[in-house]
Amino acid sequence: MENRLPEYDYDNSETGCCPKFDPQPWDGKEFRFEDKLFAEASTVNFLHMPLNMGSVITKSWKRIEAADARPDDFLLLSYDPSPWRGKHYFAVTKDVPGMEMVRLTGTFLTKVFEGPYKDAGKWVKQTEEYVKRQGKEIRRLYFFYTTCPKCAQHYGKNYTVAFAQIV
Repeated sequence: MENRLPEYDYDNSETGCCPKFDPQPWDGKEFRFEDKLFAEASTVNFLHMPLNMGSVITKSWKRIEAADARPDDFLLLSYDPSPWRGKHYFAVTKDVPGMEMVRLTGTFLTKVFEGPYKDAGKWVKQTEEYVKRQGKEIRRLYFFYTTCPKCAQHYGKNYTVAFAQIV
């Protein structure tokens, strides 16, 4: 079990935006969070498709950087409590003014996927099967979208990491 996330190389960016993602340290891992601090943001969704994701990410990231709360182990977990709303959790090192703060504790199994976001339904099923093969049950499923659409196009890969919080 890993208690620390793989380091995120902020300097490994050809775009000036998202760093190039290495899936190997993330795939098939088990991570344990103990009161891991996150800043929460929400999006407006239409049938699970976020309508304002870009502006929410940009605004949140500016607040995180202004608070000097950017971690070495970057992580942005997302899940949809309904088809009309998304919740997004940015790992941070301290409280961020103007953002709701959340602490997560639990064990998470990960599975890396590559492909278009429209495949998320398939990824959910594949993650459920993966977790079941491990003899576990999913409590909540989050996705870590590792790069923005523009950077994914530049790199030619669109990696997404499923974080299955297990019971």
